[in-house]
Amino acid sequence: MTDPRDPFKEARQKCPIHTTEFNGEEIPFVLRLKDLRKTVKDWQNFSSDHPFKVVPHTEEKMRTMRQIPIEMDPPDHTDYRGLVEPFFKRPNDPTYIGDMESLISSMVEEMLAADQVEAVHEFALPLQCRALTRLLNVPESEADIWKDWGLHALTEGEGLEQYTAAQFVKAEEKPGDDFFSMLNQVEFRGRKLTLEEKQGIANVTFAGGKDTVINVVSSIIVYFAENGKALKILGESEKNINTACEEFVRYVSPLTAIARTSSHGAQVAEQEIPAGCRVGLCWPSANRDETVFEKAHEVVLDRMPNPHIGFGFGIHNCLGAPQARLIIRSLLKSLSEQVKSIQLISAVPRIENEESYTRQVGYDKVLTRFS
Repeated sequence: MTDPRDPFKEARQKCPIHTTEFNGEEIPFVLRLKDLRKTVKDWQNFSSDHPFKVVPHTEEKMRTMRQIPIEMDPPDHTDYRGLVEPFFKRPNDPTYIGDMESLISSMVEEMLAADQVEAVHEFALPLQCRALTRLLNVPESEADIWKDWGLHALTEGEGLEQYTAAQFVKAEEKPGDDFFSMLNQVEFRGRKLTLEEKQGIANVTFAGGKDTVINVVSSIIVYFAENGKALKILGESEKNINTACEEFVRYVSPLTAIARTSSHGAQVAEQEIPAGCRVGLCWPSANRDETVFEKAHEVVLDRMPNPHIGFGFGIHNCLGAPQARLIIRSLLKSLSEQVKSIQLISAVPRIENEESYTRQVGYDKVLTRFS
């Protein structure tokens, strides 16, 4: 049976490289874990310093500035990331953890009280938005604005850029301890950040962790609706919560690929990548690598070890990983403690349609009943 989340299985088993097409450009995708890790680590030969080229498809209609620090190489990447990394580590604070657990617990209670819940737009989307207000340390009312953007923060037009520009002005007029005030105040190599730099950081902050988190949350709910006994196993120990969190990130792998550009010409898995050509890092394929993961196409809640790369790898490892992990662990904890069963009434998969593949990344709609 074909796994809709892994359209690369047949290609991966035949060859470590599979050529895909985006907007008329042929991009070789790296499919196996060992080769992908090696390529990611080699930033000198496979560069991120190419605005609008780090995602395989174009985003030029959706944003006007470079995303910082994801579209950079060291030393610029290192220095920019160093400015914001302390803010993104806030989810490791015990008080922050308690607040997130309380938020998610209350939202699960609301689902239990309702007759039916559409778990994507009525739970996963508001959860991601409300959780982000905690990370950015802004009023929870902002979440209502972000929900209206839909499942992805980037759409054609200037909505996100107009919003962040206005927030930086507000933070300048009335500074606080929020994300926007922090970016107004920090210095980069002895100077303040320009508006374009601040918006480049804000852009990836909003876009990078929206649909990815929503897709994992909705997939978790569908999984437990279809595997009710697993809820009891989940609640037996905190270790089960932690291993299940990593397994869902591996299994869902909500981001299909990130691209790098060959700087000088180099080889990947014995295939020559000419200078100036892009190569795709296919996370979900590497996370299904049968030579690494036993029962790779199954959810194994107690999988250990689990060397997945669902949050990327190397210097560009996802800045939002602590936030995403906390959301997932808190959700799993609440489900195991508060929910007896989930009835799946209907589900509409979220499909990523590209010229060379079709892949399920999550769900567009999940109608459920919690008890």
